[in-house]
Amino acid sequence: MIYKSLAETPRDFGPCAITIGNFDGVHLGHRKILRRVAALAREEGWKAAALTFDPHPAKLLSPERAPRLLTTLEQRARLMLEQGIDRILILPFTLEVAALTPEEFVRELLVDKLGVRAVLVGANFHFGKRAAGDAATLEQLGERYSFEADIITPVVWRKRVISSSEIRRLIVAGDVSTACRMLNRPHTLHGRVVRGEGIGSKQTVPTLNLDTGAEVVPGDGVYVTRTRDTSGKHQREWPSITNVGYRPTFDGRQRTIETYLLSALDGAPPEEISVEFLRRVREERKFESPEALKAQILRDVGRAQTYFRRLGALTVNPAAR
Repeated sequence: MIYKSLAETPRDFGPCAITIGNFDGVHLGHRKILRRVAALAREEGWKAAALTFDPHPAKLLSPERAPRLLTTLEQRARLMLEQGIDRILILPFTLEVAALTPEEFVRELLVDKLGVRAVLVGANFHFGKRAAGDAATLEQLGERYSFEADIITPVVWRKRVISSSEIRRLIVAGDVSTACRMLNRPHTLHGRVVRGEGIGSKQTVPTLNLDTGAEVVPGDGVYVTRTRDTSGKHQREWPSITNVGYRPTFDGRQRTIETYLLSALDGAPPEEISVEFLRRVREERKFESPEALKAQILRDVGRAQTYFRRLGALTVNPAAR
């Protein structure tokens, strides 16, 4: 169940084990905490809950420093539910919420309203007015208000701490394959298919042009991708290759996201698509002619096809991983 205000929450929201945070991306570090919450709740006969905020607190308190988000609220909620969470409270983050001291936040919200029995958070957790409360504060308040405070160590991948900010940095830098490992899924853009300028169909190769509201878009370049029809009319997906950038060969002025499908369309073009970014192939660059660009695109296609053949072999034979 998803609740979008305290007024929507039932009286029997608790007793619960809960985790608190923004959970942008719902990456491997978040999943570790969410799964621990779900396991503890099952052991104790409680509900498994998560508390998140809308908007991101930084958008209210310091808009100039607010991060671009990896996921929408709906995507975050779906991903959290997949980890075994029963109840999600999306709390409107207002000036009144921001003014709560750490103790008021715990007493009035967590204890009195939500009936917490355990609170599980990451080691860098801060809460309350001016972010004055930290993990140690939470443990002290847990003793005072009779709930367990469990501080979860961060997840490290190849000596790098997994965090939403690090994943954003990787995606913008074009390192979508490392971001994929930290997210445990590809970074995906969703949106409408819009009409392009017709250059591809006339001079290079035909593409689907994506119009997306995503806040975090991979850096300019060419990527191996997987494209899905999300129009709701068909269950279709294709291996693909995607260019993000300004089409310098044609002196483009507007940033575009253009996807070339590696298998037959089989039917009408989709109206809406999602594009999963799997691996970067090369940087975007200017070619001396459309013919030279088309030849490079065909080489890029060959590399993408090799990637998908290898991916298929690994799927068939997991021992080869």
